[in-house]
Amino acid sequence: MIVVTGATGHLGSATIDFLLRKGVPAHEIAVLARSADKAQPLAARGVEVRTGDYNDYGSLVKAFTGADKLLLVSSNDISQRSQQQANAVNAAKEAGVKHLIYTSFDRKDETDHSPIAFVAKAHLETEQAIRASGIPYTIMRNTLYADILPMFWGDQVLSTGIFIPAGQGKAAFTTRQDMAEAAAVLLTTLGHEGKEYLIAGSERYSQADAAEALSRASGKPVVYHNPTPEAFQSALTAAGVPAEAVGMVQGFAQAINQGEFEATGTDLEKLLGRKPTTLEGYLRSVYSAN
Repeated sequence: MIVVTGATGHLGSATIDFLLRKGVPAHEIAVLARSADKAQPLAARGVEVRTGDYNDYGSLVKAFTGADKLLLVSSNDISQRSQQQANAVNAAKEAGVKHLIYTSFDRKDETDHSPIAFVAKAHLETEQAIRASGIPYTIMRNTLYADILPMFWGDQVLSTGIFIPAGQGKAAFTTRQDMAEAAAVLLTTLGHEGKEYLIAGSERYSQADAAEALSRASGKPVVYHNPTPEAFQSALTAAGVPAEAVGMVQGFAQAINQGEFEATGTDLEKLLGRKPTTLEGYLRSVYSAN
């Protein structure tokens, strides 16, 4: 039995799609979902829905029981993520999970000085908990989602350009779909225990590179503006963007500028058996006028 958490989210649901495409029988897949109603489309496909919550330890033990492989998709509740995922790891151990695969992140700076320490801390603590648990594990060191760029850039990017203080730093942007397919490969093939895989695109892009790719993808000229962090904060605050959101984007922009997501290689191409989706390919799927 394969159990997938975060099943109604983007990454979890895409992973289930790939599992079914690969021929895994639906009755051999179970999903953890907080809401049975929200997971009804999965149930309609024959997937077993197990209701539970990262904050409810007992529900996790019940949901993970019988799992040969468990894909632990990281919680989207940043403030509670560390404790929630500790619950999940402990529950996986109690339930007798035979192989745990965790969607972590790639990084260079593991200190509190990292501009993305606010998201890194829980990932690092979860990895430590997994290693200490004794459960056979695989760590997916995912780099930055290409899918997050439209949110960073805003709805008017084609007319106003890319406005973000990321300097000339480069990142190996990776699509969520490619990450999900890689997760499905790890769940359906053998020999991955005790390994960490760098899930990154094959090419590195600065925001200036991204502006050129977006220009080609959309057919409209897009320029990259590299404001100071202060000018960026002032502009977004004046536009009514909440301070928490401004701080998050600033943190990721600074991390990009420092090369935090540049990656030094990738295991993704080997796992997929093909070249990962390029940034321009992803941008065409979002912004192409055709």
